[in-house]
Amino acid sequence: MKRLSFVILLFFIACLFAVDVFAAENLELSIPLPLTGAQAKFGEMEKKSYEIAAEEINAKGGIKGRKVVLTFEDSQGKPEISRSIVEKLIDVKKQPVIIGEYSSSSSKAVAAVANERKVPYLVVTGADDSITQQNYKYVFRMNPSNAYYATGLVSFLKEVVKPQSIAILYESSDFGTSGADDMAKQAEKIGMKVLVKEKYEKGAVDFKPILTKVKAERPDMIYMVSYVMDASLLMKQIKELRVDAKLFAGGAAGFAIPEFVDNAKDAAEYVVTATLWCTMAKYPGASEFAEKYKKLYGDYPSYHGAEAYSALYITKDVLERAKSMGPEDIREAMKATNIMTAFGPVKFEDKEGYQNQNFMDTLVLQVINGKHHCIWPEKYASKKYIYPIPVWRERK
Repeated sequence: MKRLSFVILLFFIACLFAVDVFAAENLELSIPLPLTGAQAKFGEMEKKSYEIAAEEINAKGGIKGRKVVLTFEDSQGKPEISRSIVEKLIDVKKQPVIIGEYSSSSSKAVAAVANERKVPYLVVTGADDSITQQNYKYVFRMNPSNAYYATGLVSFLKEVVKPQSIAILYESSDFGTSGADDMAKQAEKIGMKVLVKEKYEKGAVDFKPILTKVKAERPDMIYMVSYVMDASLLMKQIKELRVDAKLFAGGAAGFAIPEFVDNAKDAAEYVVTATLWCTMAKYPGASEFAEKYKKLYGDYPSYHGAEAYSALYITKDVLERAKSMGPEDIREAMKATNIMTAFGPVKFEDKEGYQNQNFMDTLVLQVINGKHHCIWPEKYASKKYIYPIPVWRERK
């Protein structure tokens, strides 16, 4: 009996040891994202995209032979929760690299913690220019900053629309404010007079007082920096008030995802938006990722999905080049990154007041027959743009 008990004890210890070894063979990464709250649409899209990338990477042997195991922490889109999540990941879980978050405000909170703790952080979608303008040695951003979001759109304005005046409406977040400020600077550069520049508070539902003011000024173009519900409501109320303009344009974010068209319905037709990526982008793996996402989830992803998908491949590339799993070696490998991804080229540079910032071409989408199509630059276009656009009374 004693001998049997001894064998059982050895077996139990062996099982525990086996579990520990297995765990050691995995590469566990926790990613903060807004999975509930107003930004959950974006968080869910990014989560699904990370999972697609992890499945592909694991099917090809993982990272340095280790299986990638992802978990997700719900930040609810609140910077204070993002901060506490990342403090736990660094201080308790000893995670050697941080990726993720969606909004600029949450990304800024994460960046401050990561740089303070000297742990590399890959910013995936946070666009506020200041994130990579603070001499943060450990913070790297793969997406263009807000100042570069509209470069493709500005090119379209200069060569096709040639507006003389503009109204700028924006949500009072870091993203909305910096996007509006940057468009005002671009307008000045190309000779557009800013007739209205008006912000609104997050969660606003009645834009008619602002739109009545815009209608009275009769700008050639109305530019909006908004998340998806605001973007949809703005266009619905613009249609309701018959506010005409030569062009309605969005500064990416809410205007660039399928839910904008679903919510705004025919009021979304002909609206153009800046974007960082499209499903037709001629980057290796871009269309394959888009088709796989659609097959799994019924619709194409926006650029947010492509960024998240590619972020895990960047992490793979960095960790495989790093001399060790120590934060300093990972930081040095991150700094030397020069890779083509499904999202586009990624190389972290120090220039024009930015540090560790990726610079790349940005694109323009237009809603045509109820679908987003890439229209600009022409070398990336999947469909010819429609311009001029009909006034509201001429639409069916």
